[in-house]
Amino acid sequence: MKKIVTILGARPQFVKAAVLSRIISKYKEIAEVIVHTGQHYDANMSAVFFEEMGIPSPAYNLNINGVGHAEMTGQMLTGIEKILKKEVPDVVVVYGDTNSTLAGALAAKKMGIKVAHIEAGLRSFNRAMPEEINRILVDQLSDLLLCPTDTALENLNKEGFQNVPAVVEKCGDIMKDAMLHYTKFSAEKSTVLKKYDLQAQDFVLATIHRQENTDDIAKLKNIFEGLTRIHASKKVVLPLHPRTKKVLEENGLSYPIETMPPVGYFDMLELLKNCQMVLTDSGGLQKEAYFNQKHCVIVREETEWVELVRHGFAEIVGSESDSMYQSFESFQKSSADFSMNLYGNEVGESIYKALLNLITQD
Repeated sequence: MKKIVTILGARPQFVKAAVLSRIISKYKEIAEVIVHTGQHYDANMSAVFFEEMGIPSPAYNLNINGVGHAEMTGQMLTGIEKILKKEVPDVVVVYGDTNSTLAGALAAKKMGIKVAHIEAGLRSFNRAMPEEINRILVDQLSDLLLCPTDTALENLNKEGFQNVPAVVEKCGDIMKDAMLHYTKFSAEKSTVLKKYDLQAQDFVLATIHRQENTDDIAKLKNIFEGLTRIHASKKVVLPLHPRTKKVLEENGLSYPIETMPPVGYFDMLELLKNCQMVLTDSGGLQKEAYFNQKHCVIVREETEWVELVRHGFAEIVGSESDSMYQSFESFQKSSADFSMNLYGNEVGESIYKALLNLITQD
């Protein structure tokens, strides 16, 4: 039987990979070995997380975290190489743009193993972002580039990938499949709305965690001033990332908004389904807002998901508090048509077919 090794390093990657794992289990044509690098420590990723969500437990956990980019990537390269020597897969599958993604692709390519990159072709055009460097390099290393959007496909064409010996396909966004699957369970399993006495459409969901915002105290103050201003009109609910919490505490900053500890995926789905709109610097949450028919205020200077902005579902506001509030007010009056299909259907099946073709070709 043909074999793939899937490299994962963060909770969102596990949620996405579970879609493909279920399809692999259904067809029984490929064996899958999952490797968790441990890059993002997440207290919500306990044994219960894997059990409740039906996600296969990793065969290997390298437990590499809490160090700088170079050391982390180097340790991952060493650990992944040992696993690949032992498992001898036909293909290594990587997701997104983390250090785990880069280490997995680089270790595989150095050993002559094919690489499949899910979420290929995304660009922020901001090379100060570590994620941008990772995704560019991984695309260059990949034999199969699976693009979620037309824009991602166009980015690769502009970079000359039609002249590269690799297969480039648009397959859609696998996160859509994941959300459609898990939304059936979140209402039953989540207690977050009851715990915090939240009513549908009665709050704005916010997340702030990117280093470009947390490491610049002036930016962070502006963002939280904007959140505070919005909170005066509509309750702001913020699951507080550990990095953001640490910076706020170190600088003696506190704001009158509703904060809570980081939440699990089912809780986040229920918050998304019931909020009025989303305000975030997360890439994934921008799309999940759209999937749940919510407008999104993007607290960054750019986005990889430009089609959301182009069609009026999201707006980029940076870290300016006035812009944040103006966008919030504007979206309150909007009646956008969320029926547009920007991210495909049955994406996991499309990815599986492309992966099977790569594995079985001579």
